[in-house]
Amino acid sequence: MNDSLKLLERHSTPTRALVEPAPGDRQLRLILKTALGAPDHGRLHPYCFISIRGDARRKLSEVFAKATQQREPDVDPIYLEKQKEKPLHPPLIVVVVASLIESLKIPEIEQMLTAGAAAHNVLLAANALGFGSIWLTGANAYDDYVRGELGLAQNERIIGFIYLGTPTIDIPPHPIPEVSAHLTSWE
Repeated sequence: MNDSLKLLERHSTPTRALVEPAPGDRQLRLILKTALGAPDHGRLHPYCFISIRGDARRKLSEVFAKATQQREPDVDPIYLEKQKEKPLHPPLIVVVVASLIESLKIPEIEQMLTAGAAAHNVLLAANALGFGSIWLTGANAYDDYVRGELGLAQNERIIGFIYLGTPTIDIPPHPIPEVSAHLTSWE
């Protein structure tokens, strides 16, 4: 068995270390096609994606700032500026959205897990193509104002903002725990 499996090399890249080029349209379609292959009970595909690049990142910056001010009217100006800068660092952001479907057979938690698996597939596919990525959530991911500005419906939830680009730094491999510390056998 080969312990040098490429998937073991996946890691998060700091947002400030993600620059152009980002995945182009063709590469992004391939990345999202990989995401569409996520495990999916009932084949509901209970998710969608929003790509944000170029000047749209500035608009998202303003949305993040306004959402932060609404949540925290007395926000520290330094923190507010940090929130505003977040979407300006990477050249491409993919918002992964769970689009929950009412179903007696497939509970909401399974649909959320499917959307999370789709998000993880975005990370894996980006890595396989040589791009850096990081999956971020935080208060903006759970904010109704942000959801509204992105045009999301009541049944839709942000799973995460995946920032993509070319990494400007080499990140040493992170330690992966021993499998035996996380595995038991039930007999």
